Amino acid sequence: MNLCRRQITDSSAIAARSVCLVVETHLDTGECLQDASLKGLFVINIANFEYVLASHNKDLMSEGSSMLDQTTSILSEETLNGPETVVLKEPFPILIASNQLPANLAEEIDRDFPQYTGAGYLPHEEKDCGQTINTIVSEMTSREFANNLGKHLGVPNLGDYPTMVSICRSLNKKHGNIHTDSNSKIVTCLLYLNPGWLQNSEGCLRFLQRIDSFEDMVAPEIRPVYGSLAAFRRADNSFHGHLPYEGERRVIQVAWLTSEEEKLRKTKRGKMSRFLKWMTSSLGK
Repeated sequence: MNLCRRQITDSSAIAARSVCLVVETHLDTGECLQDASLKGLFVINIANFEYVLASHNKDLMSEGSSMLDQTTSILSEETLNGPETVVLKEPFPILIASNQLPANLAEEIDRDFPQYTGAGYLPHEEKDCGQTINTIVSEMTSREFANNLGKHLGVPNLGDYPTMVSICRSLNKKHGNIHTDSNSKIVTCLLYLNPGWLQNSEGCLRFLQRIDSFEDMVAPEIRPVYGSLAAFRRADNSFHGHLPYEGERRVIQVAWLTSEEEKLRKTKRGKMSRFLKWMTSSLGK
């Protein structure tokens, strides 16, 4: 593929918005599409792009003081292991828990959540987030949290495996199709951060018996409200998804992967997705 290279700097970031190019990437197939009237694609230096985006996000973050006590964990092993937590072994290992976050941190978590403009999951970057979000990510990726989760899901020493963290601020209606996750994932954990939710089922996570039905559920659907947590062990029949929804749906996703090579591959793919979403968003302004 022939590429026209255009490097972004602080001064050219704004100019990039006026480029008459709409870039779409089908990440599952690796196919790139371009405007029929153009001869090539613009590739922007991703390192510089990340610097510009981080500076932009930092400006958007509130500088309010933090209520977070550095000596106190946000996520509690006792709460995750509590009597209200549901663990299923069949048809695949699933854990469902609620009220996993302190109520008094809701406002701070809202403030510290990254200011993404595109829909879908993007790789976690510390510089995009405030202190509270980064602390939650650090705790979710800790060996202690992983091993505790792994005990429930039948994966000894889950903390020995590499992690991939993605964060979603909003979705569009193309998201949520039923799937099992890729073979490279061992366990996936989702922590929801939305202050409230709709009274209908749109956007509610469902664990399912088969790939062709949203109605054949193995457990009650999970409303993605503040403090709700769902985790599962990947299997050939670990079907899950949600009914189409468009709008804000805040969630932190941690996946434990089979190898560092898979983590590197997914990280590169995620950064390209992040760049393309930023680019198309900028061009739309």
